[in-house]
Amino acid sequence: MRSRILTKRDEAEYLLERSRRFFETAIIQIDRGFYDLAAFSLEQSIQLYLKACLLKLGADYPRTHSVRRLLELVGDLSEQEDVKELLLRYAVEIGSLEDAYITSRHISRDYSREEIEKLKEIVEEVKNVVGRILDKGS
Repeated sequence: MRSRILTKRDEAEYLLERSRRFFETAIIQIDRGFYDLAAFSLEQSIQLYLKACLLKLGADYPRTHSVRRLLELVGDLSEQEDVKELLLRYAVEIGSLEDAYITSRHISRDYSREEIEKLKEIVEEVKNVVGRILDKGS
């Protein structure tokens, strides 16, 4: 089997598709009451989305799992105040998403449906704001 070299554009599209799948998985997990898994899926969805956005902005993404750091980089590259506002407004929720990545592997953490619904809303809002920025640039 031949391996195919991905362009940045191909990689961005691949990451966006994976982001979409993780988000859909989170919705299924929320419906089933698997809130800890939904938190992880939401974190993966936003992390991959932001990495794809960095590629679309012409930058390589760093080897980090920090949603906050990725969002800061998107804000720096795009020079958009909307991103900085998201970081300030949702500092606690972004921290909770980052925690979901760590706790899914190492620590048992329970989430309530309300917490997960709030995290889902934040992920959707971040994607909407960053998506508008990317649309302006195209």
